[in-house]
Amino acid sequence: MSQPAIDESSLLSADHVRAILEWIQQESAGAAFPCLASLAGTALSPGEAASVRVHDVTLPDGEFGEVLVRAGEGRRVPVSPDLVGVLRRWIDGADLKAGDLLFPGERDGPITSSEYMRAWRQARQAVLSPDEVQAGLGEQVSSLRDSCLDRWLKAGVPAWGVAEWAGVSASWIALRYPHRFRLEDVEIDWDHLEEIMGLPDFPER
Repeated sequence: MSQPAIDESSLLSADHVRAILEWIQQESAGAAFPCLASLAGTALSPGEAASVRVHDVTLPDGEFGEVLVRAGEGRRVPVSPDLVGVLRRWIDGADLKAGDLLFPGERDGPITSSEYMRAWRQARQAVLSPDEVQAGLGEQVSSLRDSCLDRWLKAGVPAWGVAEWAGVSASWIALRYPHRFRLEDVEIDWDHLEEIMGLPDFPER
């Protein structure tokens, strides 16, 4: 699962993500908006999101919930209160039952890449500046996953925790987001470091 390091300047900002999702919410129909909002908030891959069923999500009102990803060894990923609200409204509005796919497609079966990519491309063109579009910012839907993982790291979630939520290794996280592990950005308590690294008092000779 090797991937090159990602440049910080190529990441969608929180404002970019919010504006794109707002456009999709207003201009698209079906499961595209809740699906893409989930990618942005849980760092699931599109394939993982497409297989989630309603009974795989726990959505307490006004609190953090979680989504169970059954792929691979399985993992549980936190769902922010805002996203909990989005999904609760979507489930109620679409009259989904516990065993139903959380993001059903326009035809029978899970949402397809053509459905959410259509909404994504339109929103990207509408929201981003021409220079940003030309530079390839957010060209792939996977940009939502990268942005989410980066924001978790920025918020202070330990690399091993981000790795567990993402279903990758901590070393993969460190190699993918090196800008979050620069020593010059770390505040070191030198007095505490001196204390814990202190040696016993040795008699002078």
